[in-house]
Amino acid sequence: MDSEAFNMSLRKFLKKVGVTSQQEIEEAVRAARDAGTLGSGPLKARMVLTLDGVDLEHVVEGQITLTDAQ
Repeated sequence: MDSEAFNMSLRKFLKKVGVTSQQEIEEAVRAARDAGTLGSGPLKARMVLTLDGVDLEHVVEGQITLTDAQ
């Protein structure tokens, strides 16, 4: 395994995950707001990362607040 190539590829993947995930969340929240179905939050968030070829399932959970008062 080429550690440098692996590290660069991993960073590129994680950047893509971060950028595209933020875009998807923003779009979904705007759509819910426009439809009148968005509550006052916070929103529970959960992301599951799996990796084919190795035994990995990593779960990250958190909350996304919608107002400063939370």
